[in-house]
Amino acid sequence: MTHVDHSADAKVDDAPEAPPTQAPTISERRASMKPGRGGKRAGDKLFNGISTAAGISILVLLASVFIFLLISSGNILVTPGEELAERIGFTRGMTFWQFAGVTVFGTLLASIIALIIAVPFAVGIALFISHYAPRKLASAFGYVIDLLAAIPSVVFGLWGMWTLEPIMRPIFEWLSSVLTPILEWISGTPERLENGDEVWQGGLPGFSYAAQNWEWWPLAPDAAAFVPPGRNILMGGIILAIMILPIITSLAREVFLQTPRLQEEASLALGATRWEMIKMVVIPHGRSGIVSASMLGLGRALGETMALLMVLSPGLMINFNLMSPGQHSTIASQIALRFPEASGIESDFLIALGLILFVITFVVNFIARSIVARYAEFSGANA
Repeated sequence: MTHVDHSADAKVDDAPEAPPTQAPTISERRASMKPGRGGKRAGDKLFNGISTAAGISILVLLASVFIFLLISSGNILVTPGEELAERIGFTRGMTFWQFAGVTVFGTLLASIIALIIAVPFAVGIALFISHYAPRKLASAFGYVIDLLAAIPSVVFGLWGMWTLEPIMRPIFEWLSSVLTPILEWISGTPERLENGDEVWQGGLPGFSYAAQNWEWWPLAPDAAAFVPPGRNILMGGIILAIMILPIITSLAREVFLQTPRLQEEASLALGATRWEMIKMVVIPHGRSGIVSASMLGLGRALGETMALLMVLSPGLMINFNLMSPGQHSTIASQIALRFPEASGIESDFLIALGLILFVITFVVNFIARSIVARYAEFSGANA
């Protein structure tokens, strides 16, 4: 018989196994991706330098604007209010902080009215363009909406003053006729006796007291009273809503188009209607984008000048008489109205108002970023 030697196979079996190869770490991958001995390429260095300089220049620009506003308005901030009220005629006897409070109230009121009107319309238009309209119609419709953003604000002001105001006047009269009886039932009505004393009649407990003693009470019976012409804060809010509508619509449309197609089809496959699919998939996915677009529109509305200057009949009061002229004014419109004829301390006064508007804009942006981060954390975008 032939003898087969298995010693070689035994030696092979007894040999130690080679250790398994390990995947390279992140640091090793980064090291392998670095350029050769020459270091970074010249193009990378140039791009890095340009990007860094651009970022730093934005910070320097913002800091320089803030420093200019702070230095120019320093005299106003340290001067006693009574002295400013005597030396500056257009304050109507108000101190700086009283005048600033009135204009800040008008600025925020007009911007909030604009958001309340514009956001529902913008979301509806964006949903129509992204999920309902045919492709050709959606393209044309989106182009028209984007074109509105290119119209100058002075054109909106002229259009609102000469065209929209006569159209809105009967609508304001109808709103006044509907809302005034409701407010009178809630807060009561004042009645003047023969001896000249005023007695408050009717109203719910607590509401009548507030309407009688607080001029700014939003449910006062004269809050919905319409006094022609229609150059009031509600008209200004409508003009602002039309101006910020393209911004909110464009951003919301792009956000809705980013919804994963598979999630939409899965929702429809499970039996959801188109509206149910939008409600359960599209809107939760784009909630943070809607908030971002709304805050961007709010920032646009806060600084609007010419349109409100032309539409709004200015006043220096803090109340919610939305359909009465001569009640409210905004910071930007006051600066545009007074600055051409201002000099000396009056110019510093208006620059101090600009500083307050600058701070308000920053506060709104910081609040917006926190809201967007919160909504993005819990939205469907992270699913």
